[in-house]
Amino acid sequence: MFIVAYVIIVMTVLAVCAISTNGALDAGGAYYMISRALGPEFGGSIGMMFFLGNACASALFILGLVEAVVDTFGIPIGESVGTGVQVLPRSYWYEFLYGSAILLLCLLICLVGASIYAKANFIIFLIVIIVLSTVFISFFAVSPKNIPLHVTTGNITRLVNGSFTGFKLSTLMENLYPRYSPDYTTGRMMSFTTVFAVMFNGCTGIMAGSNISGDLKNPSYSIPRGTITAVIFTYIIYNLLSLMVSCTCDRTLLLNNYSFMRDFNVWHPFVTIGIYCSMISASMSNLIGASRILYALAKDDLFGILLAPAKKTACGGNPWVAVLMSWFLAQLVLFAGKLNTIAAIVTIFFLLVYAAVDIACLALEWASAPNFRPTFRYFTWYTCLLGVVGCLIMMFLINAIYASATIAFMLVLLLVLHYMAPSTSWGFITQALIFHQVRKYLLMLDVRKDHVKFWRPQVLLMVSNPRSSVPLISFVNDLKKSGLFVLGHVEQENLDSLPSDPLQDQYDFWLHLVDKLNVKAFVNLTLGDSVRHGVQQLLFISGLGGMRPNTVVLGFYDSCTPKDFLEEQPTAATKKTININSDDKDLEVNFPPVRKGMSPGRLCAKEYVFIIADSIKMLKNVVLARYFADFDKEQAFAHGGKGAYVDVWPVNLLRPDSNSYVDTCSLFMLQMACVLTMVRSWKRAKLRLFLCVESASPRPVQEEKLRQLLKDLRIQADIEIVNWDAVAALHWHKQTADAEEDFEAFTNFPTNANRISDEYLEAVNRMILEQNTKRPPAVRFLYLPRPPADTGLYNRYLNQLDTITRDLGPTLLVNGLSAVITTQL
Repeated sequence: MFIVAYVIIVMTVLAVCAISTNGALDAGGAYYMISRALGPEFGGSIGMMFFLGNACASALFILGLVEAVVDTFGIPIGESVGTGVQVLPRSYWYEFLYGSAILLLCLLICLVGASIYAKANFIIFLIVIIVLSTVFISFFAVSPKNIPLHVTTGNITRLVNGSFTGFKLSTLMENLYPRYSPDYTTGRMMSFTTVFAVMFNGCTGIMAGSNISGDLKNPSYSIPRGTITAVIFTYIIYNLLSLMVSCTCDRTLLLNNYSFMRDFNVWHPFVTIGIYCSMISASMSNLIGASRILYALAKDDLFGILLAPAKKTACGGNPWVAVLMSWFLAQLVLFAGKLNTIAAIVTIFFLLVYAAVDIACLALEWASAPNFRPTFRYFTWYTCLLGVVGCLIMMFLINAIYASATIAFMLVLLLVLHYMAPSTSWGFITQALIFHQVRKYLLMLDVRKDHVKFWRPQVLLMVSNPRSSVPLISFVNDLKKSGLFVLGHVEQENLDSLPSDPLQDQYDFWLHLVDKLNVKAFVNLTLGDSVRHGVQQLLFISGLGGMRPNTVVLGFYDSCTPKDFLEEQPTAATKKTININSDDKDLEVNFPPVRKGMSPGRLCAKEYVFIIADSIKMLKNVVLARYFADFDKEQAFAHGGKGAYVDVWPVNLLRPDSNSYVDTCSLFMLQMACVLTMVRSWKRAKLRLFLCVESASPRPVQEEKLRQLLKDLRIQADIEIVNWDAVAALHWHKQTADAEEDFEAFTNFPTNANRISDEYLEAVNRMILEQNTKRPPAVRFLYLPRPPADTGLYNRYLNQLDTITRDLGPTLLVNGLSAVITTQL
């Protein structure tokens, strides 16, 4: 039993010493260690549990002292008048009165301050050492003797003799095995766990020094040395006493008289004085420890006005209100009446706190943070882990119901603090642990092992101004599903002409925007002499290791006046859609206003197409998003609960060839549309696949071929056949006298961008709009052709895209370079 208890204690002491020697240590001891390592939620909940444990322990030791006082001076049961010094009446209320008086004495000492407490404790220490010396002398100096005992069984009290035998091997052998029996004071059957619960409370003083860390001159020096010395000293004393008692006292004496040492001591009152002093010392230690923890909790404002009075201190810095509150709680616990009644609860409280200290040290060790450099190095992660496991196992062995209830109560406190606790600058160990693990797994994420089976969209969304891009940001957050999402932004500045990096101040505002929009995105900001060069930088540097963007999303380049979605009084529909709180002044003030009317944009049309071409050169998939300022997902799904449509046009509409819907770009577009419908909020959306055919083409064959492709790809979609003879007839290659001779020119679209007429483009636009007879889709996916090789045609290329997508509503123009679909699992 001692071994189990001291294994747990030693592992916890190593953790306490490590944390206490890692920098400054303020008031609150164990609470301060845990909260600064694990954060306010975990620290506050454990700190409250430790406060309750200390207050209960103070009452526990008072109850133990009352039992000793009543056993010595109380009137024997069944007698109306005591004999000799046995004059104290015995009853529940009398014992409660005795305990309250003793607790009041402890309160008065603690109210004076830590200095008088330390002096009183030192005097008590000297008295206890003298008493222990007389006990050890008595084992050798006192002759064997019989000790009469009154044993009560039911309503019958009988006289038996216990024996102090002196040192005998037979006595040791008789006491060697447990053979648990009922407790003579309560009648309850004893077991390993119940005895451990009572005995362990005698070892809980290891936190006494750390609890008053705010009153110590040099806590980082005093706590390790004082705690380790105390543990070694008590371990030696406990084991010596246990061995000598086992060799000299028979089983009858040990089972029926808990004050047996008094009966064979060289002077009987010595043991009584020692018991009284040690109990008072333990009670004061826990009472003052509880007050310091409560004071630290109040000072950190974790529980708001509930603990605000506990901040008050006397002139010397003694938190007298916290002492009174701790005394009041201990006074309430005295109503329990019997030591064994609350021993298990107190032990579970302390075991939970010890486990938390071990977890805090374990987390700091596993995080491998360079600033965790304790001068005490005699610990490792497995000593911490052993302490945690030992504490948790013993908690549930002592009483599974109490342990479960205690942990549940702690979790409730943790949840409350998660929402109530103020922001702190303590740092969060979770961030260090996450960094440590993420770095390790990023190194394991080998790009050479990428496979099309496990492809996912990893998106870089270029944002010019967050004010006008809120709906698009929310939509792309859905589109990326479980992939990487990076918000990119370019500031046109030259660092050489600036005194400092202007992006550092902006970064926090962007992160705040991410939080408010509730999107799972990273933020990448950069400086560039032009937007194009800035985008190139982001394409080169965004991501890390195997987590790098494979798709670039750009807002469409047009003359539409942007809307401000972060204005001070957004419309009800906008607020509902994007969940922006009008009180978020940071978002309103720290992003530039949107472009007004016909004000020039930040980049020209040609530079915009250059960005598209650069992205394709760098083997990135490109998506252009148009009309997403009008996108409202709730409205799209508000048609009688039938869900929304997602339309896909897999054919390159600028090159009318109905057999081209199985190229890489078309399959990428189909995959992206399918990914969108796999998102939880888009589950009710239906895919519509529009296949443009000409009369000369075998329509049933093409439809069956497409249906078989969808089946092989495990994609559910409705197929809509669109006859586009009248539209295709307007294309330049249909008007060529010898189409066969011009086939090479036809298939090489980029060199022929100037030959496509506006009439054809407008016809394509009308054809798409005419498919809205059933219901307009929530979003459309269209094929995005590559920019022409001749940069002089970039403006013409952009005008063609503008004509085709005009008035279509939320539309995505997609150019896919990645092979993203496989029929093999």
